[in-house]
This record gives sequence, C-alpha cells and structure tokens, in this order.
Amino acid sequence: MTRATRRMTVGQALIEFLAHQWSVDGDHRARTVAGTFGIFGHGNVAGVGQALKQLSVDHPGLMPYHQARNEQAMVHQSVAYSRMRRRLGTFASTASVGPGSTNMITGAALATSNRLPALILPSDTFATRVSDPVLQSVELPYDTGLTVNDAFRPVSRYFDRVQRPEHLFSIALAAMRVLTDPVETGAVTIALPEDVQAEALDVPTEFLQDREWVLRRPLPERAALARAVAAIRSARRPLVVAGGGVIYAGAEGALARFTDATGVPVTTTQAGGGSLPWDHPHYLGGGRCHRLDCGQPARRAGRRRHRHRHPFQRLHDRQPQRLPAPGRGLRQPQRLLLRRLQARHAGAGRRRRPRGARRPR
Repeated sequence: MTRATRRMTVGQALIEFLAHQWSVDGDHRARTVAGTFGIFGHGNVAGVGQALKQLSVDHPGLMPYHQARNEQAMVHQSVAYSRMRRRLGTFASTASVGPGSTNMITGAALATSNRLPALILPSDTFATRVSDPVLQSVELPYDTGLTVNDAFRPVSRYFDRVQRPEHLFSIALAAMRVLTDPVETGAVTIALPEDVQAEALDVPTEFLQDREWVLRRPLPERAALARAVAAIRSARRPLVVAGGGVIYAGAEGALARFTDATGVPVTTTQAGGGSLPWDHPHYLGGGRCHRLDCGQPARRAGRRRHRHRHPFQRLHDRQPQRLPAPGRGLRQPQRLLLRRLQARHAGAGRRRRPRGARRPR
C-alpha cells in the first residue's frame, strides 16, 4: 500500500506543516505558530518566501505574514506574543543568510533565558557548497562546515540544520516537541541552507494534517508537597516568590487563596509580575534582588504595601534607615555610597571635609 504524497519544496512543506500545528491546554486550543515575521534577501526568497506567498494566495489567513523592519525586533515580538498567550503560541521569524540571520541571536537568548517559545528560521549557506566564497555568510577557511548560524547553538533549546530534504520530517517534529514543552521550551532554531529550501521532495499528506500538542501539567509528588508544607509551617517568616510558572499554569487564583488563608506575603520575579493584583494586601511587589536590603521584604511580612511609593524607590530603595549596617555583606564602593547617603539624610549634605581629614570607608 502506497502512501499519498505531494510534490513540494522544503520551504513549502515546512510552512504548510507549521500552519497546521495546534497547542492544547485544557479547554484552550490555539495555533502553535500564529504567523511569520520575515525580512527577505538572498537565502530565503526562493524557499520560505515563495512558500509564504503561495500559501497566502491559495489559503488566505492560514499562515499570515508580517513584514518586519529589524530582525532582532521580530524575535522580541514573538517572545512578547508568547508571554501574553501564556506560551500557547508564538511566531516564526525568517531572515536572509549571514548578518540578517545573526541579528536574531539576541532574541534567541531572550527566549531561552525566559523559557518562552520562539521559532527561528535563519537562512544558511549552500549545502552543496557551490558558492565560493560565501561572502556575507562569513566563511571559515579551517572548517567549511561551520557557519555563523552555529552561533545559535548556545542560545537555543533546540538547534538543527536541514542538510538534506529528507531531514525536514524529523527536525520539524522535534522542533514542535520543544516549542510546546513547558520545561524544555525556549528558542528553537532550524537552519535552512538556501539551496535545500528550494529542493523538491515527496511529502506524505499526513505530515501536513492538523496535529495537536497537549501541554503537560503533571501533578506534584505527594512527598515533595509534604516537604513544602512542612517547610512553610516551620518557617519563622515564610515568603512566597512567585515566578512565571504561576501565570503560565493559570494559578493566580490558587496563589491568591493561599496567601489570603495563611497571610504569607508574596513577592514576584520579573516573569511572575501580575501573579497577584498590585494592590493586594499581601503583595510586596517585585523581587528586590537589585536592592541593598534584599532581606527587607521578609521583615515587612504582615504589613500592607504602600501604594504610592516613588517609582525609583521600587527597584533601588535609597532610604538610609532601610539599609543594612555598614560592612555587612557590602563591598567597598557600596559602603562609600551608604555613608554618603546616611550623611545626606542626616542633613550633612555635601559638606567639605576639614583639611587632613581621612575619607570614610
């Protein structure tokens, strides 16, 4: 029995495959790749570019294309969209070979460090190596198999290169697995050599059909949960640090009920902002990792957070009475800053030191 196939280029098969991927989280079902950002040049016009144009004519709205003006910015937009959609969807980003593609490396690092999915499709040099020299692709004379796109490897949760058309099937499925995995997700990079993008192959029709990827929500182990409960009960001043997982799991309501029932205060990481309403009586605001009084929020447990604090004070609390004692875990520049702030707070201002007086340490 022969399988039904369609004759397509690698670019056509990849774009149509992405258009039929769905993320499922409980009752929510959304397209995993909602659209494609792109800046076209040599390397992706004849492959991905032609595929996007054809699909927009044959099936409008199936894979929307949005023209970008900056390669790094379009990856940042994909990450922002993913965060707002609670990692149910993202965008693909394609750029020309060489500097156009390397401009997306910073965006890839952002996606990976924040565990937010982003699909990156950088154009790559000829797999057949018919082009010599490769010019903007930055040829390395000691290793012609190494391209600038290999710089994506340390900042990607998944990286692979489609060296032959047949590689597309396993690479595309592996990429979707990482994009939809809450633990492994981040930047997913599929390097596409400019000649392979335009090569044709027989694509099985089932590869192009709708496919659902169910986001895993494993329950916590009883032993781990019991240890956490015991730690909270035995703590003198417990503090909850809420991260982005609270938002991505839709657990804001559970967190609010917990803090209301126990009175345990809550602070948030940058990704966890919004886990509690800003005026919640037990919300201490964002984490003070950049403040000199990193332990202060725990000592404020049970107090209502002031609603009208100066915005600069939010990140760097400069009230001298809230700073730790001099010399306690501070380096020399911090001790000098502390003494100046204390002197200014006491009304000393910028008084001139008497001649021969030593600078305070």
